[in-house]
Amino acid sequence: MSEQAAQQPSLQIEKLYVKDLSLEVPNAPQVFAEQVQPQVEVQITTGGQQFAEGYFEVSVGCTVTAKAGERTLFLAEAVQAGIFSIRNVPPDQLDPLIGIACPQILFPYLRQAISDLVVRGGFPPVLLSPVSFEALYMQRMQQAQQQPGAGPQIEIAR
Repeated sequence: MSEQAAQQPSLQIEKLYVKDLSLEVPNAPQVFAEQVQPQVEVQITTGGQQFAEGYFEVSVGCTVTAKAGERTLFLAEAVQAGIFSIRNVPPDQLDPLIGIACPQILFPYLRQAISDLVVRGGFPPVLLSPVSFEALYMQRMQQAQQQPGAGPQIEIAR
């Protein structure tokens, strides 16, 4: 390998895994006897941190709450994570890489985990709509600028 190739910026997936998975059906079995159209609320979170030289854990979490009126039909939570090797990336490009590019890689796995979990709970699948991680990242950056001392969720040890 040439010295120039060794200095090229690189992003490599080292490991993908489910970090957390949970399903609650608090009103079972009665909820299965009802024919209702639930209201579904979806929350997406992201995070990342460096844990070794050149290695970062990035995660995308999702909480799906389905309710019929005030009754909760189910609460599904999943956190999909990955270990990424990131080398020779300029510091000003590292945050967007961890906050946008890595979550985009993880999202299809999270989407599948949520769908499978909800189906295993006896409900029709929940298919998460595409997410703009760039918009989420920009929103977090704006919030961090408006609240001095409150940085973004992404933690990077330098």
